[in-house]
Amino acid sequence: MSNKKTSGGFPLIVSALAILICLGIGITVYFLVLGSPSNFDAEGAEKGHPHNFLGQMYKGGLIVPILLGTLFTVICFFFERFITIQKANGKGQTDKFVSKIKELVAAKDLDGAIAACDIQQGSLGNVVREGLVKYQFVQNDPNMDKESKVAAISKALEEATALELPMLSKNLSVISTCASIGTLVGLIGTVVGMIGAFAALSASGAPDTSKLATGISEALINTLVGILSSALAIVAYNFFSTRVDQITYAMDEAGFSIIQEFQSSGK
Repeated sequence: MSNKKTSGGFPLIVSALAILICLGIGITVYFLVLGSPSNFDAEGAEKGHPHNFLGQMYKGGLIVPILLGTLFTVICFFFERFITIQKANGKGQTDKFVSKIKELVAAKDLDGAIAACDIQQGSLGNVVREGLVKYQFVQNDPNMDKESKVAAISKALEEATALELPMLSKNLSVISTCASIGTLVGLIGTVVGMIGAFAALSASGAPDTSKLATGISEALINTLVGILSSALAIVAYNFFSTRVDQITYAMDEAGFSIIQEFQSSGK
């Protein structure tokens, strides 16, 4: 019996490279897109007053490219997880596949059930197939008692599940980390910007509400981008965690049905 498993998405080194590329894209966007002269009233090292949102984002400071890199990382791994989990989900609806497997196993049509797993081509199909192949292998083995046969089937299902689950949850830690650090990095940028705004105000020697308001506005850009990154990461993480839970539940349900059917078969 050969344990198959679905492709696991980005390997570790590719994931690290993808994060670095996303940070590089964030820096590029900051200087070339947000920092474009067309976003400001005047050109030069300091640039003029921003007359659109892109210019305001540029004025948020050097924390902005880091936040953009975080945002692009979330988007990148969202598509990576979406494609991987869609592939792991296999063909057709999960609940219909589980129902079909139950019917075929109850009818003792193990070959048909294995063929259905091959057609499904997902993590669920891989796990169920391993259990069914072991079922066929041990059901007529005269050297094993029924308890040993059940244990062998359970072990085959557990081993197949252990191969699939890490692939399903892989790289979710990257998304959850982005959810945690996005807001924090944004707040750091805001605090730094506020410190600079008040320092400039005190250095001027006279209250300048316009300058203070501009500084605060620019500082809050960091909070905006940080919250946006975190919000997208939280939504993505919860979405994929739910999908993984659904696939895991289907694996457990199908495996339980196989074991239960074998126990009631009297062999």
